Amino acid sequence: MSNLPFDPLLIAIAAPLALALLIALGLPKRWSVTLAYGAFAVPLLMALHTWWHFSGVPQQDGYAFLTRYSTGLDGLGISLKLGLNGISMPLFAMAGIVGFAAGLYAIQSQAERLKIYLMLLLIMQGGLMGVFASVDVFFLYFFHELALIPTFIMVGVWGGRDRSYAAMKMTIYLTAGAMVSLIGLIALYVKSGANSFDLIAIKAHLARVPLEAAVQQNIFGLLLLGFGVLVSLWPLHTWAPLGYGAAPSSNAMLHAGVLKKFGLYGLIQVGLPLLPAGALHWAHPLAWLAVIGNVLIVGFVTIAQRDLKQMIGYSSVMHMGYAFLGIAAGSTLGVGGVVLMMVAHGLSVALLFLLSTCIHHRTHTFSLDEMGGLAQQAPVLAAFFVAATFASIGLPGFANFWGELTIFVALWKFSVPVTVLAVAGVVISAIYGLRASAAVFFGPATERMAKVAAQHPPADLRWAEKLPALILLVALLFVGFWPKSFSTPIDAALTAKTQVATK
Repeated sequence: MSNLPFDPLLIAIAAPLALALLIALGLPKRWSVTLAYGAFAVPLLMALHTWWHFSGVPQQDGYAFLTRYSTGLDGLGISLKLGLNGISMPLFAMAGIVGFAAGLYAIQSQAERLKIYLMLLLIMQGGLMGVFASVDVFFLYFFHELALIPTFIMVGVWGGRDRSYAAMKMTIYLTAGAMVSLIGLIALYVKSGANSFDLIAIKAHLARVPLEAAVQQNIFGLLLLGFGVLVSLWPLHTWAPLGYGAAPSSNAMLHAGVLKKFGLYGLIQVGLPLLPAGALHWAHPLAWLAVIGNVLIVGFVTIAQRDLKQMIGYSSVMHMGYAFLGIAAGSTLGVGGVVLMMVAHGLSVALLFLLSTCIHHRTHTFSLDEMGGLAQQAPVLAAFFVAATFASIGLPGFANFWGELTIFVALWKFSVPVTVLAVAGVVISAIYGLRASAAVFFGPATERMAKVAAQHPPADLRWAEKLPALILLVALLFVGFWPKSFSTPIDAALTAKTQVATK
């Protein structure tokens, strides 16, 4: 059992935010960089601690490590209530792992104005840990906004090509999505009659007095639209590939890997258990939108990409289609597969964005048509990239396999035609993933690549790059070979939610 003399969830949130505040107050650069190692490591250690001890800690209302802190807004039903259930615990652990890898890479990046760069990344990390630790819906939303704001700044200031346009488009889309989802959450608070933002209290109240079907349909529709924009549901997805293509690497790792999961997490933790009739009403429209738009249309667009980072951005949008399909299926198996896939996708896409920047540092381009033969000079980089590609495709042995497999099995019971179209996406993933690996690392080098190699022979991965990549790859393999470490608590939490929803 956990016997820490402090709240591990609060420490995971407070540590990066505290250092960000010290940097804002004028902490010298040398101390800022040195302390940043600890500020990124603390959330990782707290996440691993809660993961390891989760099954042995007494639970209350389905949550472990449950602690409530008064905010002075108790009269409005708002309090800082922290806890982890079987759904939030895997994502909390994933946020700690990806955040640590992104932090390590950022510290060694030698970015301009490194202090401010690290400060914004630390704010993102603190907000992300808060999202998955919050039991109160108000703070769930608050921490998301806290983590989202640095994204716009980092893309606009440290971004690459088209950074100003990308930052503006991301700001418009994500702000609009956040506002629509906020309207849906406020509507749920008002219509539920629970007079509380506490998820536990709302669930208990709605179990006794469920909302009318029409009200559920309207509120779930608002949440689906708002959260759908944040997760890049087709056709409201165009901000994502552009934004990730322009974003600095550590920011792309945190946003695509972790923050983007907020919308799916909100639908699973809030929408499905509290608004079951609304979820059922929107299930088939969501399934067809996801399979036609995200999986097939975006999948074919991904195949057409000749820019490596843009390809990874579009592939991220495509894989969110699988997650929406699992939510549409609505079963414990399907939604459990979504949670596993969220963890796996967060780890694998963060690894791919990290490695794409490592490739750029050696080739000075993201164009697939200008690369080739890099495996001869950088075999370790090639091995990491091929492994990350295999993980993204969903090969057995990696965490992604279990998420996709369970979603497909659940989807078969929901709709056979949708399942057939969804499985075609695996072939599409294999085409663009393996083709990119071949274009970058194998075959003859292009004329441009040969000139670059002659002038500046590419070196293999340095330890500053290898270590964060290794952390992410080991996590993918660990969950791939031991999925029960996450699937058992996920199943228990979803079963409990289903029982509450059907009472």
